[in-house]
Amino acid sequence: MRILKRLQAVRGLFFLLACLFGGTVSAQALPPEVIQALTRTDIPAAAAGIYLQEVHGDHPPVTLNATAPFNPASTMKLVTTNAALELLGPVYTWKTQAYASALQVGDVLHGDLIIKGSGDPKLVLEKFWLFLREIRSRGIREIRGNLLLDRSLFEQGAHDAALFDGDPLRVYNVGPDALLLNFKALNFRFVPNEAGAAVNVTIDPPIDGYPVIAPRLSNGECGDWKSKLQGVFNGHDSGFSGAFSLSCGERSWHVHPYQMTQNQYFEAVFRKMWTELGGTLIGEVKNGEIPVNARLVGESESAPLSEVIRDINKYSNNVMARQLLLTLAADVFKLPANAERGAQVLKTWMNRKNISAPELVIENGSGLSRVERISAETLGRMLVAAFRSPVMPEFISSLPLAGHDGTMRRRLTTRTAAGNAHIKTGSLTDVRAIAGYVLAASGKRYALVFIINHPNAPAAGHEAQDALLQWVYERG
Repeated sequence: MRILKRLQAVRGLFFLLACLFGGTVSAQALPPEVIQALTRTDIPAAAAGIYLQEVHGDHPPVTLNATAPFNPASTMKLVTTNAALELLGPVYTWKTQAYASALQVGDVLHGDLIIKGSGDPKLVLEKFWLFLREIRSRGIREIRGNLLLDRSLFEQGAHDAALFDGDPLRVYNVGPDALLLNFKALNFRFVPNEAGAAVNVTIDPPIDGYPVIAPRLSNGECGDWKSKLQGVFNGHDSGFSGAFSLSCGERSWHVHPYQMTQNQYFEAVFRKMWTELGGTLIGEVKNGEIPVNARLVGESESAPLSEVIRDINKYSNNVMARQLLLTLAADVFKLPANAERGAQVLKTWMNRKNISAPELVIENGSGLSRVERISAETLGRMLVAAFRSPVMPEFISSLPLAGHDGTMRRRLTTRTAAGNAHIKTGSLTDVRAIAGYVLAASGKRYALVFIINHPNAPAAGHEAQDALLQWVYERG
């Protein structure tokens, strides 16, 4: 036991020396608690990037590999949301609009209804129902023409939902869409019916013309219940050829039906809701644009940007972050938006803030990427600048509060730093990252970035990061 302790002490010493001479620590060495945590979890100094600065100070007291490029995972969302707050403004909203292209006689529209998307990141079912209800309130019941969907604000192109991780059913793999409805997701709910020896399956949103074949009921262990279902999802129906165990109880599975086209999904939801509102659609659903003589017959306005970024940052919503990046591109370039133009907007914005970021690589602005890169210093300097900006309150309030909500609700729950740190998290294979603000017991506030890129990061990286958060609270 004594030999083991001595070996651990020697490893800690070597790690500290590596930090001091190979890890470019400036002003002061890493706190002992952080060194011990990294040593204990076999994460080398070279795998970590740290930047810590008092928001009213000029020099960071602790840095480690601060200028090296790291994959930031979801902490990249801080760049996208901060830029959006400053460039679009906290009260910015998205407007989904409906236009009629022909004469209305009584309650019959003798032509097309056109719905134009604005890239709304959160056009959920409740908002969409109110939107359709407004159109019905204009007296339109029967649409004799087609339903045309105007997605021209964003570039149209094929989206490979399996490209990121080979799992296209994951809802975070939904592609951006100027007319994104309900995150293009289906929620299957499985309820075992022991008396009937069957499994009842419901789908939300409820859609017509999309049959679902239920799995058989079994009495085995629940275990990996999703794979046991053997689900098949396509553009016209879904089926589960496997079994669902009685021991699972009620379960829900959110699915991205990637084999459904955007139009198929939109049509299925529209026809169901429109019918329930007493309406009929005679024609087809297809892409189109607003003709010159069309008149506005309905509008759905989103929540303001200050509220939207709370969902993006607190719950790390990748789909919404990608929508936001393309919104920035469309607003600045006045052209159909793509991710490349969005990345250019962010880089130009950084330059205007005098933050040199030659290492910055942006693929989609969400951090759900293998190629996105940023340094701890670039992200840290941005956080310091954000604190000094007019939109600081909206930005900070969008971040998870340690020990209380969002992706930080289970961290630091028994430590005094809980409730005193607004921290965005990020996690991918080989990546664990945190970035945000800590209000120290001294009353000083610090901007903090701690990114780890190492195979041990997902399982153990949080130990060193939480140690640094607590140290800043106590000693900052």
